[in-house]
Amino acid sequence: MTKLGLIAGGGTLPISLAHHCRSTGRPLFVVRLRGFADPELAAFDGADLGVAELGKGIRALRRAGCEAVCFAGIVTRPEFRDLTPDLRGLAALPGAIKAARLGDDGLLTFLIGEFEKEGFLVEGAHQVMGDLTLPAGPLGRLSPGAPHLADIERALLVARTIGGLDVGQGAVCCDGLILAVEAQEGTDAMLRRVSELPEAIRGVEGRRRGVLAKVCKPGQETRIDLPTIGPATVRRAADAGLAGIAGETGRLLVLEREATVALADALGLFIVGVS
Repeated sequence: MTKLGLIAGGGTLPISLAHHCRSTGRPLFVVRLRGFADPELAAFDGADLGVAELGKGIRALRRAGCEAVCFAGIVTRPEFRDLTPDLRGLAALPGAIKAARLGDDGLLTFLIGEFEKEGFLVEGAHQVMGDLTLPAGPLGRLSPGAPHLADIERALLVARTIGGLDVGQGAVCCDGLILAVEAQEGTDAMLRRVSELPEAIRGVEGRRRGVLAKVCKPGQETRIDLPTIGPATVRRAADAGLAGIAGETGRLLVLEREATVALADALGLFIVGVS
């Protein structure tokens, strides 16, 4: 197995990937991004670097013998004027600023290109850990009923539409009414907004209605920034009175799968993969 350089932001995904590599015997080196990476990742061989220290990161990965890299975890878009890049990062900065004007997808594609130019193979999280993605059909013990199917279809349509504009990856629909779309605030914040809407237009505990749909943006680089759900998503969806969560088969990451499914079952929500 090629040695993997895990470029780690925040959240649980990098932790899951690191433990997966350890359990399967894949050699691993973790680049922990300062201000984002979880302290738990200090238990793995690696280095702590700033997001603009591109040259230091590439040199560290090469010294460690990494042939492939994987970007995983939450990293908020930086204020370019506040960065302190090294020389390699400084050389890439004009291209990064130009790419950022095209949206998040443009910036992420540019970042991947910088590592590919240096000879690294870029792997998606779902390629490193094959059972991360949402399978077809219901994931837990609950399935969407007939009243939910139209909401799923409409929420998916709206999510794909805003994704085409590089706005976000998710939408909430209840009885045909779009309650919210995701932008830069993220899924959890969007669901909190839904939970504050009048109960007349959304579900409540004991009478759950509506769905959250999360999709890839059309033309999205799937090796980085695939949409994700986890226990926090399920909890927020339940608080918002939703009946379930839908995503595209093979194109949605399910973090902490056992805990996510168990929580959805306990709270009475379905999770379903659609083609």
